[in-house]
Amino acid sequence: MFLARALAAALLAACLLTTGAVCNPARAQTYPNRPITLLVPYPPGGATDAIARIIQKPLEKSLGQTIVVENVGGAGGMIAAARAARAEPDGYTILLHQVALAAGVSLYPKLSFDAVKDFAPIGLVNTTASTLSGPASLPPNNFKELLRWAKEPGRTVKIGHAGIGSYGHISGVLIAQELGWKATQVPYRGAGPALVDLLSGQVDFSSISAIQAAPFVTSGKLKTYAIIGRRRFPGMPDVPTLGELGYKKLDIDFWHMILAPAGTPRPIVNRLNTALRTALADATVQKTFAEGGMVLFPPEEETPEAAHALLKDEIKLWHDVITANEIAAQ
Repeated sequence: MFLARALAAALLAACLLTTGAVCNPARAQTYPNRPITLLVPYPPGGATDAIARIIQKPLEKSLGQTIVVENVGGAGGMIAAARAARAEPDGYTILLHQVALAAGVSLYPKLSFDAVKDFAPIGLVNTTASTLSGPASLPPNNFKELLRWAKEPGRTVKIGHAGIGSYGHISGVLIAQELGWKATQVPYRGAGPALVDLLSGQVDFSSISAIQAAPFVTSGKLKTYAIIGRRRFPGMPDVPTLGELGYKKLDIDFWHMILAPAGTPRPIVNRLNTALRTALADATVQKTFAEGGMVLFPPEEETPEAAHALLKDEIKLWHDVITANEIAAQ
């Protein structure tokens, strides 16, 4: 009896210290006892939806409950985020989101939620490396030649992207800024049309995923000058990152993380984090991610605290880029 009371008191103390709200220790102890909804902020068929489907079954196995994937698209992923922020903080509604959550804070200044205060990050899922690529017809053959070519008198480079506010757009703006390029950003209605014009030489560069660029590099239709990411892409081991080339601010990743509403009891956050780690350790998940060009975070970065820190850093990074360049969502 004494041990049971002590455990309940410890759970209550953990809830008060970590969430700032009184939680139900009994509820935390029995979690989960019904299906969990995983909100995906984009329609079916996209990369974020695919990631949700890949980890769905391993999460179900670890948690012992059904995971219901629900696609809630709109407003650049902000509609799903708003719904998650307003959800009951009981662990039964969680959100899979990506870089757009951090950028959306500045792209959509009238959001109904605070991306830092209204979420309890559960953990980081993966990153996807991008490439700084140009058409085969582009004169430079390596990064050093590229810098020289791009800064020739009167040169304005054309950077294609998948639309205003997309990752390709904001990362392209940051790249031009850090490399000292005079650039024109060329928007398209999606990554597909942008790639078509990149291949034909209608634009000079694009920030496209490494897995998407790889076959075109192999066939000689694209030149890749650098990896945009904190780590080299295994499929192009000889291509350095922009950080390795001396541009540390361009050590940026296209990441995914899972979040719960703020106020979710810490024992439940920990349970979900453990389940996520277990899912990511699954051999099939790792193989599927690797084949799709996705890389897991190091074990020391798989904590809720690391996810929270990354989200705060990314909000600051993209706020500076978006406001300095007066980018507005359309």
